Amino acid sequence: MINSRIYEKRRAAVARALKAAGGGIALLPTAPEVARNRDSDFPYRHDSYFYYLTGFSEPGAWLTIEASGKSTLFCRPKDLEREIWDGIRLGPKAAPTALGVNQAFSVEAIDKTMPQLLENQRAVWFPFATHKGLETQVDGWLNQVRAKVRQGAECPGSQHDLCKVLDELRLVKDKHEIDILRRAGQISAGAHVRAMQTSAAMLRSGFKGGPREYHLEAELLHEFRRHGSEFPAYTSIVAAGANACVLHYRAGDAELKPGELCLIDAGCELGGYASDITRTFPANGKFTPAQRRLYDIVLAAQYAAIAATKTGKRFTDPHDAATRVLIEGMLETGLLPKAKHGKVDDVLASGAYRQFYMHRTSHWMGMDVHDCGDYTEPKGKATRQTDALGQEVLRKPSRILQPGMVLTIEPGLYVRPAKGVPKEFWNIGIRIEDDALVTANGCELLTRGVPVDANEIEALMRG
Repeated sequence: MINSRIYEKRRAAVARALKAAGGGIALLPTAPEVARNRDSDFPYRHDSYFYYLTGFSEPGAWLTIEASGKSTLFCRPKDLEREIWDGIRLGPKAAPTALGVNQAFSVEAIDKTMPQLLENQRAVWFPFATHKGLETQVDGWLNQVRAKVRQGAECPGSQHDLCKVLDELRLVKDKHEIDILRRAGQISAGAHVRAMQTSAAMLRSGFKGGPREYHLEAELLHEFRRHGSEFPAYTSIVAAGANACVLHYRAGDAELKPGELCLIDAGCELGGYASDITRTFPANGKFTPAQRRLYDIVLAAQYAAIAATKTGKRFTDPHDAATRVLIEGMLETGLLPKAKHGKVDDVLASGAYRQFYMHRTSHWMGMDVHDCGDYTEPKGKATRQTDALGQEVLRKPSRILQPGMVLTIEPGLYVRPAKGVPKEFWNIGIRIEDDALVTANGCELLTRGVPVDANEIEALMRG
């Protein structure tokens, strides 16, 4: 059953934002159903913005919110014949009570009713560039309003991106969201534990043909679903050996071999909220000396980033802290020879570290695994800076972290065969990732239910 008060509170926040901006009406569709192939659709997943404001997961729905606070839902009408095939529909008659909206209509009446809602509004707000054809649809409704100007109707005088409002609201999570994110993290952590243990057990047993990446992916999916997760939050990465050096590798049929590492980046979605965990472990449960050396560097980098994740710090601070530790490790191991590259600050200035660490340490987390929200201060003053390509750009200061924000912390090292790179490290890819909730006193790691220390990983895989 939907707790309508949660969503009523969020819709009220949108209404206040519209009122503060001079008034108007916001409109928002949910995601469409998408055909997979003939007579078969992909599993349906709602639009995150729409779900954030309604808790309603049926396709074909629309929501409007007026600056006055009035909300209107359009949804599929009751249809006994279609419900036999596709499932029970809520229907517009039951929607106000179930969802807490002021009124509801059949979506079949939207082309007649929406222009009436838009009439005499000062502005219209809708999400830009998120739904194909939405701008055209809105223009069609506005044209119907313009056609009544001689009869005294007024058409909205401006159009605004609703994402700007919703992104700010979604960036700081409420208790309801945090509870779900915490549970999603627990489920995903259990799935990683299961995958680690399965890898070691299959190699110990001499599994015919050897364990494959898809075997571990199956264990992840089983554990997700067993605990009530609706979907994986994203396509799971299960990368054996050298495949771990491919950042967006998908689980394939590569064999997991003793003496090689396996990198798993996987998380479940629960109640519309994502989790995101990466662990790297020896396929047979025992790190080699070279693997352990690099692993401990990445883990130290993650601890440095965690220490920098707290209220008042900036979003870039964890990345900067992790990068310095990784560079120190690159210099100490000879991945970057000191005689050629100098000290840590020299490597930062040259960007030579990007050969082995080429992504950011964090991204926002929430309803989407790469969640919405500005990474810079909305009201910060832009200054001229030099980007990674040496070009001057105007940029605002990095976002200041606040309690309730959730971000990933995921440093890594990826060593491909190359001239001058010690061969003992070739084809080793390591990433360690957890989801962090910013608190008043630091951060809470939501995904530490799976071991991260190398000794603890080895102990788990022996068990």
